[in-house]
Amino acid sequence: MRHMPPLALAAESTMLRRDMSIWSRISLTITAIGDSISAFLAKITAPRPSPEMSIAFTIGVIALGAKMAKADGVVTGAEIAAFKQVFRVPDRELSGVARVFNLAKQDVAGYDAYARQLARLFANRPQVLEDVIDSLFHIAKADGAVHERELAFLASVAEIFGFSERDFARIKARHLPPAKDDPYVILGIEAFASDDELRKHYRKLVRDNHPDKHIAAGVPAEMIEVATERLARINAAYESVARERGL
Repeated sequence: MRHMPPLALAAESTMLRRDMSIWSRISLTITAIGDSISAFLAKITAPRPSPEMSIAFTIGVIALGAKMAKADGVVTGAEIAAFKQVFRVPDRELSGVARVFNLAKQDVAGYDAYARQLARLFANRPQVLEDVIDSLFHIAKADGAVHERELAFLASVAEIFGFSERDFARIKARHLPPAKDDPYVILGIEAFASDDELRKHYRKLVRDNHPDKHIAAGVPAEMIEVATERLARINAAYESVARERGL
């Protein structure tokens, strides 16, 4: 019988229970985490089967959300409500998510450790990492404003993920004024791009941001609304530009 470390063995045992929801699998998996989410994520190697990647993705995002929720110095009820909305957690599963959230707050590892581990796991799947940033923006906006420290947090995570300043500006444009209504910023293309360049760029965005592609890459179905909303914004931005250009 092959020998496996306790964390890996527990994770593998949990993955075999494919009929369980992502939240139930997380509740079982975190019994092996101990006091360090960072140590758990470090045990996951990529590429792995999708169920394991889904758990790693979700735990990592919850941990980053917990760290960011305190970036403005206070955790509000609105932020907690937004957190639950983004993750669409059934009431019966909240205790498991709360445990991950509290572990992250207590973990001596900084948010940058979680960000680096997610960047490693999804190095070849930038759209999945973009899902993380979008989810965090939703949480940050919950109290009506994204505070400077939260914005700095998000920019730092994006940099760790390998996104350029222009990439971050494009992501931010979907969430914050005054650029959020600029279709060219949302599409991430210059206004002087030709019609042919615009069409090719748009088709690539649609392929890269299709929800099915995100699920295949490890984003749990329970969180796919983030990708769905992003695709809707991309489509709306393209339609706006197409009308303006008479395409």
